[in-house]
Amino acid sequence: MIAFLRRREFSRLLSLAGILLMTATASACPFCSMQGQTLTQELGQASMVLVGRLTNAQPSKNGSDLGDGTTDLIVTEVIKSNPILAKFKGQPVSLARYVPVLEKDSKTQYLIFCDVYKEKIDPYRGMPIPEKSDIVKYLQGALKLKDAKVGEKLRFFFDYLDNPDTEIANDAYKEFGNADYKEYSEMARSLPDEKVSAWLDLDKSKTPAFRVGLYGSLLGHCSKNPSKHAKQLRAMIEDSEKRNLSGIDGVMAGYVMLEPRGGWEFILGIIKNPDEPFSLRYAALRAVRFFMDLRPDVVEKKQLLVAMGHFLQQQDVADLAIEDLRKWKCWDMTDQILALRKKESHDVGIIRRAILRFALSDPNPAAKKYVAEQRKADAELVNETEEWLKYEQTAPAPAKPEKKTGIQTGKPSR
Repeated sequence: MIAFLRRREFSRLLSLAGILLMTATASACPFCSMQGQTLTQELGQASMVLVGRLTNAQPSKNGSDLGDGTTDLIVTEVIKSNPILAKFKGQPVSLARYVPVLEKDSKTQYLIFCDVYKEKIDPYRGMPIPEKSDIVKYLQGALKLKDAKVGEKLRFFFDYLDNPDTEIANDAYKEFGNADYKEYSEMARSLPDEKVSAWLDLDKSKTPAFRVGLYGSLLGHCSKNPSKHAKQLRAMIEDSEKRNLSGIDGVMAGYVMLEPRGGWEFILGIIKNPDEPFSLRYAALRAVRFFMDLRPDVVEKKQLLVAMGHFLQQQDVADLAIEDLRKWKCWDMTDQILALRKKESHDVGIIRRAILRFALSDPNPAAKKYVAEQRKADAELVNETEEWLKYEQTAPAPAKPEKKTGIQTGKPSR
């Protein structure tokens, strides 16, 4: 990887914290484990995107900067054009970067993202393209849909989730990861259920484990044979190895969507059992969040609150449950939450602070009385917690993603 700190690069580094904040806080797919800037987002930001072979690399004569100099690009495809291409009239395009290429890599094609600055083509990112890759077709298709609705775009990306080019497959998955559930839930109903089901057959498919959550939830939407696919998803949850996968929460949600009554009773059984592994109960908590926030039509709120009551009694997950109940403004849970302060097992800092945050947000008299007692006992802690809550309410809007830099030379990954 060759990176260049030229104009705008320094500001990109300064904005890194903002990018991380965006990734953590932006609205996203509830069961996807990968978010961030995609190739199509980079495509939209770039002045020009080209495909071709690098040749005739010439370093700067004064040698002031490793990246100074020029490199020619023999263009084979134009993904996104720019008027500056006209001046080359079919000849190799001169890039304002020195990018040495080994002789053995001289036939490798590269995808190059460029800026145009002072009549010079400034490449800021490049990546080698594997042989027989669909990257050109993929990006051209995505570009045609740039003004389409999110659901329509994701239907396009769905067909590339199992692409043999890992770069494309992961990028398509990331498009789902960045999408809001409400924007694609309707589209998900029309997906080919047997294809999704086959992806979830981990004994036969090559599906990466981190995708199980998305695929499980999609099957819950698109199944034309709910009984068959409900059994498949339940078997995954019961399997001693598969139940430990990071995306099992999406499998749980898909199962309950296909079999609301029996599925919910099964998940509630997991929630009620403190001997189940934390990872499995936490997955169930994430499924509860999904139904509370996004699909209240599947499981009634009162049933979800019963589940949250069980979580409150479990020391290793109680603080998470309290935070969720605070954000949902479930003030009818006040008595249950305040009662936790008397449980010896819950007399730990992280739970005490969660109870205090809940009480500070809660309008009930009992909560106000509790806050007054805590203020007398530890005024500094109460003041700090109040400041934290104020910051939560006034947190700045997420920063927009910036472009990456660097041109990678060498053999493409497969």
